[in-house]
Order: sequence, then C-alpha cells, then structure tokens
Amino acid sequence: MGQALGCIQVEQSTVAITESFGKFDDVLGPGCHCLPWCFGKQAAGILSLRVQQLDVRCETKTKDNVFVNVVASVQYRAFADKAQDAFYKLSNTRGQIQSYVFDVIRASVPKLNLDSVFEQKNDIAKAVEEELEKAMSHYGFEIVQTLIVDIEPDEHVKRAMNEINAAARLRVAANEKAEAEKILQIKKAEGDAESKYLAGLGIARQRQAIVDGLRDSVLAFSANVPDTTSKDVMDMVLVTQYFDTMKEIGSSSKSNSVFIPHGPGAVRDIATQIRDGLLQARTTE
Repeated sequence: MGQALGCIQVEQSTVAITESFGKFDDVLGPGCHCLPWCFGKQAAGILSLRVQQLDVRCETKTKDNVFVNVVASVQYRAFADKAQDAFYKLSNTRGQIQSYVFDVIRASVPKLNLDSVFEQKNDIAKAVEEELEKAMSHYGFEIVQTLIVDIEPDEHVKRAMNEINAAARLRVAANEKAEAEKILQIKKAEGDAESKYLAGLGIARQRQAIVDGLRDSVLAFSANVPDTTSKDVMDMVLVTQYFDTMKEIGSSSKSNSVFIPHGPGAVRDIATQIRDGLLQARTTE
C-alpha cells in the first residue's frame, strides 16, 4: 500500500480497512483510492484474501498409552464480505486456530488405539475442519481444508512396530519355505516310488525272460541229446552261468575283492544248494 497526498494503492487479493477519526469507515478493494487526511480518514491496515496455511504440531496420547505427535495442516482465508470482522475481532488468528486444533486432536486421538489413529486420520481431519469451520466463521474466516499430514509415534515405538512387522514377514517366509520343502519331499517320494515300481517291473520281466530261456534250453537240449535228464541239463546251465559270473567279476576294474570257493566240487555244491532251496520253497508252499 502506498500513501501520498491522501491517496493509497491497494494490491490485488487484499483489502484495505479505513477509519474516520479512529472509527471503522469502509473496506476498500484493489486499486487507487483517495483518503483526505484532513477529514480524519486514514488506512487502519491491510487484510489479505489469499489462502494461508498453518501447520500445527500437537503431542497427545492414544488409547493404548502411546505418545504421538500429530501434525495438522490448516488452510484458511478471510471472507471479503466479512473483512471488518476478520480485521477487528481477532488479534491473533493463527493462535486461535492452533488452540482449536489442539482441542479437537486431544479429544479425538485418546479414544483410538495407535493403529486406529493411522487408519482414521481422515476422520480426525474432518472433525478438526468441522470444529474450526463453526468457530472461525464468526470471525470472518473460511476454513478451506484441513489435513493430517503426519503422525509420529515415539522412536522406540516405531522401532518396535518395525520389528513386529519384520517378524511377521519372516514367519510368512518360513511357512512358505516349509511348504515348498514339503512339496519337494512329496514329489521326490513319489518319484522314488515310481522309480522303484518300474525297476521292480524290469527285474520281474528280466527274471521271467531268464526262466523262459532256461526252459527253452532244457527242452531243446533234451530233444537233441538222447538219454539226458532235466537235472543234467540244469547242472550244465549252472556251470555255464558260474563261469560267466567269474568272467564278469574278473573283467570289471571297479569290482571289489570277492572270495568264493572254486573248484570242480564248488559247482556241484552251488547246484545242490540251489536245488535244495527250490525244493524247500515248494515244500513250504
């Protein structure tokens, strides 16, 4: 505002409050105005119509006895048509708003647990805005918006909350890992069972083929060589299998040392043991 020779200039988004001999006279809008000082007129002050912001930090306690700092951001402005009330009725607008914010926050937060304070911060902001709107409208001010921009628990509480969250995530990870290992063990067991089943089928088919081959050999030998019995043929087959086994053991470089009786009588003893085993098995059946 400039004033010279009884003229003043009012900037945009502001109004000037004028007085005549100390009494309120008029509200002047933006532009150039003439105030003849000789008639007792003067400018009492300037009132901004811009939106202003006030950040209020309030310390309070939650229902579960945790002290927190709640930061509320209040955006407000003066009504142009109530500029007289906004200029004269309040000497400290920001202090008045701060007092109402303290009152509402300290009445709302102690009813909630810490987790609920974070979840219902919009409800707290709405309660603050409604209370300020009712109170400040009588003084010529409009509450544009109220926000709860930060909730800060004590440092020890934040550390404990982080540790609880970390422990919960580790527990979930451990459960997932155990479930994965369980699935792997199940699949491995199923694979082993299937492998052993197929191996058993292979061994059974191999033995069936051996039995069929021996039977065919006995029948063919008995037909081609007269005066031979099945026992003679089996003895000869056992001798052949015995020497084949000895050959396999001797030709393998990775075989361990095997001590077995060897000689003409050893073959007869092996044949006798096999025959006795078969007879005992049939007797048991």
